[in-house]
Amino acid sequence: MQCPFCGFRESKVVDSRHTDPNTIRRRRECEECKKRFTTYEKIETTPIMVIKKDDAREVFDRVKVKRGIMKACEKRPVSVEDIEKIVSKVEYEINRKYTGEVESKVIGEIVMDSLKDLDEVAYIRFASVYRQFKDINTFVNELKNILTEKGE
Repeated sequence: MQCPFCGFRESKVVDSRHTDPNTIRRRRECEECKKRFTTYEKIETTPIMVIKKDDAREVFDRVKVKRGIMKACEKRPVSVEDIEKIVSKVEYEINRKYTGEVESKVIGEIVMDSLKDLDEVAYIRFASVYRQFKDINTFVNELKNILTEKGE
């Protein structure tokens, strides 16, 4: 592994840990300059194609999922770590259950289930875009569903 500071090609692993089922975080130390840096190893899987609502297909993009979640969580007390956990969960679930293709609605449902447990406002924000709420009644009905589930 090449050092990002001095470019030397030899480093030793100081610490390793799994960050999610498909990723290993390694803390490394350069043999030359002695500075430390972090690398991530991911299991390479066959790319999953996402089938969009209009039947178009595109490669699953972790960054796109993260961007949507971050937008829903804007100005909410949700950490970047929590968002990253949701993205990792989505990626893990679709790689575990699907081969080749997955419908975008499956991804949206996994995200919504995770957000509902994490932050209800972020959940409503995500759901309003994902489910394309057409009017205030749709929005109110979704809020009623949440309150019913909570027993309020």
